[in-house]
This record gives sequence, C-alpha cells and structure tokens, in this order.
Amino acid sequence: MEAKEASQYSSIIVPSVQEMVKEKLTTTVPLRYVRSDLDKGDIDGDLRTEIPIIDMNLLCSLTSMDAEIHKLDLACKDWGWGFFQASFLDKLKTEIQDFSNLPMEEKKKLWQQPNDVEGFGHAFVVSEEQKLDWSDMFLLVMQPVQLRKPHLFPKLPLPFRDTLDTYSAEVKSIAKILLAKMASALMIKPEEMEKLFDDELRQSMRINYYPTCPDPDQVIGLPPHSDSTGLTILLQVNEVDGLQIKKNGKCVPVKPLPNSFIVNVGDVLEIITNGAYRSVEHRGVVNSEKDRLSVAAFHNLGMGKEVGPVRSLVERQKAAFFKSVTIEEYFKGLFSRKLDGKAYLDVMRI
Repeated sequence: MEAKEASQYSSIIVPSVQEMVKEKLTTTVPLRYVRSDLDKGDIDGDLRTEIPIIDMNLLCSLTSMDAEIHKLDLACKDWGWGFFQASFLDKLKTEIQDFSNLPMEEKKKLWQQPNDVEGFGHAFVVSEEQKLDWSDMFLLVMQPVQLRKPHLFPKLPLPFRDTLDTYSAEVKSIAKILLAKMASALMIKPEEMEKLFDDELRQSMRINYYPTCPDPDQVIGLPPHSDSTGLTILLQVNEVDGLQIKKNGKCVPVKPLPNSFIVNVGDVLEIITNGAYRSVEHRGVVNSEKDRLSVAAFHNLGMGKEVGPVRSLVERQKAAFFKSVTIEEYFKGLFSRKLDGKAYLDVMRI
C-alpha cells in the first residue's frame, strides 16, 4: 500500500488489538476476529529453504553482477520473493520496538484522522460488519520528503524520527538499484524504468504489530493478498515466524534471516513487466507465545504516472496483458475494496 495514494481514502476506526491484549480485555477471541471464512491451506515447510538469497554487494559488483542479476531475475519470475543481505538494522529494530510499545495516550496523538489512513490504526476496513485482522499498524508516507504529514512525522519521538529518516533514504536507494537491475534482466530500456520510478518515487512505511492470541488458529494477522505497489522491502524486526507465501497452491513459512530484507514484487511491477515478474500472494499468521513485529517499505509510481506494461516489452511480446490507467485511477479502485488475494490485479487484466 502506498501512503500518498492511501491518504485520499479512509478506513473505519476499530479498536487496537495490541491494547486489548495488553490490558487483558479478552481471554477468548471476539467474534469479529474469528476468521472461519478463510481457508487455512496446507503448509509446505520443505520449500522454505528454497527461497532465493541475493547479496546486494554481489549485485553491485562489476565482477559478479551478471550472475547475481540472473539470480534476481529467476527469483522474480519463480517466486516473486527473495532475501537480500543487508546491515545497519540493529538500531532501527530496537527503536521500532520502543515506538510500538508507546503508551496508548501517546499513540492517540499519532492516530488516524478522518479521511486518512496514515497514523496508528487499520487499513482496508470498509464496513462495520467486516471481519477484522489480529494486528495493528502505523502507516506514514516517507518519500518524497515534502509529502510527509506535518501532524505525524515531525511529532515522532527522537531518536526514532532521525533513524527512520536515515532508513527511508537507504531503503529507497536499494529499491532504485533493484528496479534498475530488474530492467536490465528483462532488457527493458533503462529510460522506461527510470521515467516510472524517478525522484518522485513514492515510499510509505507500514509498521505491523501482531500481538499474541489466545487461539491463533481462529484469527489471521493479515489476510492473503498481493501487495498493490511496485516493490516492497520488508524487515522482520524481531525475527518471529509468521509470514507465509503461496507457492504451488501451498503456504510456505518464511523463516526470518538475521541482517536481511525480504523483497517482493508488487502488482504494479507485474503490470509494468507485462506479467514477466509476478506478485505473490502472502499472509501474516500469529501465535500464542510471541508478538511479531515487521516494517514494510512500499515503493510506487509518483502521482500523474501511468500504470501499464512498458512499451518495449509489449512490442517484444506483441501483446499487452494488462490495461493502462493512471496511478490515481488504480488506487481509487484499490481502496474501495477489502484485501482479497490477487483479485484486484485480475481486474486489470485484458
């Protein structure tokens, strides 16, 4: 989800699950969180060791770049996911933990406002009857910097605000490198990708908090969905299992690796690459023993850009498999719905 576009839409305000658990307001799962409507799916733990691992240093090395680009290309085609080794993460992890544990009276100062989903709260809640996720979020736009909300970012506690600012710039740089390497692998004209993901590239951060649950099999932390954006860079903050991806019709648990990001292709990138790279359905599950915490950085096209297959790929493949619409039209359709697998991407298919 991309924060600038998200801010044009609202989500119905619902209670904080973290606070409900913290205050021991429930020992059983409230009915609105019971997700008997979801297929729990078969788990394939054997495939978790096959998720590609790509070294950013090798990807940028003159001597090993081609081999690592080939690995990146296969990861995006076969999985839509991959681990990317990184550093500089320990300070951020500690401060995100502290930020997520702020007292409720402090969080309320940073809560969602009417017709806005930035801040503490929930997204994609479109009706009072809708089943709810067993999770809380904090969402804010980070790039370009002039789009940061004056009632949110400047009021983040120090040193977390400065650390997040540094992290945002670092992750944006990584995203632009990866997008350039993907363009190279697919033989997309460099200027086509650069025009789409230029200095106006949108980046939003979503901190996800998944509290423990007395009956985790009854709930879902985040329902099955594919990311609606271009490229997502996910940091599993406290390295607790819970992320699962869909592969060959089964759910594959993603074991957190120390000092690494998980990078995944979003729907917008699948459209841009005319289906060459594919977004992958994934979900978040919870447990009864440990809270889980993650932060996702979503990277997307700037306002006024067109979401559609790039011309060089359409000419080579002699067909466009997706419609072309403005980014504004794309997100208007997205935020009128609840999360539902890859259903919205199917709307975009020709």
